[in-house]
Amino acid sequence: MADKTSSSITVAADRAAVMGVIADFGAYPEWATGVRSAEVVEAGPDGRAQRVRFGLDAGVIKDSYVLAYEWDGDNAVSWELAEAGSMVTEMSGAYRLASDGGGTNVSYELAVGTRVPMPGLIRRRAERTIIDAALKGLKKRSESGRAAGR
Repeated sequence: MADKTSSSITVAADRAAVMGVIADFGAYPEWATGVRSAEVVEAGPDGRAQRVRFGLDAGVIKDSYVLAYEWDGDNAVSWELAEAGSMVTEMSGAYRLASDGGGTNVSYELAVGTRVPMPGLIRRRAERTIIDAALKGLKKRSESGRAAGR
């Protein structure tokens, strides 16, 4: 897979609240740009999702695929593509959370491969757009106190 694109943001909420938003897949269509549906298809022993089916409508890319998740408490979550879609053929990424004063520094990395070849510059620009929108949505959702169970 190609190099990952990454970015970070500081959120005025603690790590548990931010990870609560990340783990609440059913709410993704409310804040994650382009996500039309997110359904947990397999939960782990701790209750957090291990496999999630996503419906994506991000302009030129409309697809459905399954991601497999690995959790490290409220510190990090990473994912890999478990079932490819018709367009998305590769995907991996992670959220890494670190306490930062009264808030949380959230780093997000992502690499995506599609059936339609994209020059590296265009692919990285698309990944950057996805990451920036996701971080802004995560920040807004986390700071509004709308994390799961809150």
